[in-house]
Order: sequence, then C-alpha cells, then structure tokens
Amino acid sequence: MSKVLVIHGPNLNLLGTREEDIYGTATLDDINGQLKTLADNAGVEIEFFQSNHEGEIVDKIGAAKENFSAILINPAAYTHTSVAIRDAIAAVQIPTIEVHLSNVYAREEFRHTSLIAPVAHGQISGFGVDSYLLGLQATINLIKG
Repeated sequence: MSKVLVIHGPNLNLLGTREEDIYGTATLDDINGQLKTLADNAGVEIEFFQSNHEGEIVDKIGAAKENFSAILINPAAYTHTSVAIRDAIAAVQIPTIEVHLSNVYAREEFRHTSLIAPVAHGQISGFGVDSYLLGLQATINLIKG
C-alpha cells in the first residue's frame, strides 16, 4: 500500500489560535483528521509529522525514501529560508507537493520566493485547509499514476 508523509513546519502546531485572519480557525488536529479521511477513502496510508526545528524536518525527509511513496509538505517559514530542506527533498527523489494555507504571493514580498518549489512536483496555496486536501489529492494521483 502507498504511504504518504505529511510534514508540517514551524508554528503550525499553533493553528486555530494564531493569526486566524490569515490561517483560519482549523487546528492541526482538524487538518490531520480531514487528511486521514481522504487518505483512507483513497486506500493510502498516511503519517503526520510536525516540527519547529529545521534539522528534524531534514532528518525526517532523509529517512522518507525507505518508507514513503510521497511527501506532502507545508514548510511554513522554512519555505523561504531553508536550503537544507530543499536539498533533502531533492536528494530523496520521491514525489513532493508543497502546500500553504495562505496565498503567500499576496503577502509580504519575502514570502514570494519558495526555495522548495523548484524541487517539488507542484505547489498549492491560498485555499486554507483545502490547500492540504487538494495537495493530498494531487499526491495520491502522482503515486497511483
């Protein structure tokens, strides 16, 4: 059975209480629950990982090739700063989709550059929780061919 790793980057553990006008009121558990339902309905296993620490995210990506068919990642603030996460994704060479709750291109200029996008199969942003759901559906389509 195909297995997808979902990685949530820094501060996403604060969803539901942080900047609700930008990120909405859904908690990380709410998002994971909806993703689990979608994965179950598609016959795909799913595992969730959240970290505020770049090195932990890099380690998780590096180990992913052994156990996962694809990665769905919201690198959050590391989108714009982490060459290490970008290089880890490139190194494992498994399908990766980047997602963001907010439309990063309608926000501060520093958010307009993603270091992850060039090594991802695609990017979905601006649709709130639906960004994750659309991203997971795209991920499932990639691995099921």
